[in-house]
Formats: sequence, structure tokens, C-alpha cells
Amino acid sequence: MLFGKEHVQRYQETDGAEGHEWNGTTTLLLTTTGRKSGKKYTTPLIYQRHGDSFLVVASKGGDPRHPEWYLNLQADPEVEVQVKDEKFRARAHTALPEEKPEMWRMMTRVWPDYDTYQTKTDREIPVVVLERLS
Repeated sequence: MLFGKEHVQRYQETDGAEGHEWNGTTTLLLTTTGRKSGKKYTTPLIYQRHGDSFLVVASKGGDPRHPEWYLNLQADPEVEVQVKDEKFRARAHTALPEEKPEMWRMMTRVWPDYDTYQTKTDREIPVVVLERLS
């Protein structure tokens, strides 16, 4: 199945008809602004709804470094999100220590490999909350 640039393109062209469902879970498209380049970057990410917000995980497969999209949203937390055919602006923040355990459990239920990724790295893998802007 797809992931990466082709995944993004198919998702955008089909309003998520292709690409929303991926490997037994669901993905959204997150667009951040490059902290150095100022360019827009779109990344497909596994997500879960949490009330009116959406959760994603900055795992990078357990790499010792945070993914670029996470570094970008730390510099500029205003992002664009696409879930199927719905597009909206959101503000991103890292889950607070008191929020994270419940959110981590939600995310590992849909992608158990997150627990494995955490064992591969000393960094704490963040859960990111995407809150829709009105």
C-alpha cells in the first residue's frame, strides 16, 4: 500500500477515497510550514479522533530524532489538516504529561507498533493534538 508523496497525491486527488484507509487503520494529511524554508510540507499520518480534536504520533519509526513535521509545527503550530474530503486549519500542541497516557493508549490500539518504536529510542515519542480553528 502507499505511503509518502504518492499517498499524499492520491489522497488529495480523491478527497481521501484512496489513502484514508491504510493498512487496517486511517490516515489524515498534515501540512506544516518548514521552519527553515517556509515551504508547505504535507505528510500522511495515522490518526484518531479525540473529542473535537485529532491525535497523531511523532514516532518516525523509533528514530532517535523527531520527524521533520514535528519540528516544523513546534516552530509554527498553525497547520492544515485534511481528513477525507474535509480540510481545515488547526493549532497543534504536544500532549501534556497528564493527557498523554490516555492518548498513547488510544493510538497504540490502532497502531500497536508505536509501543515497539518507543523501545527503540531514548527520546519520548510525542502525541500531538490537532485542535480545529474556527
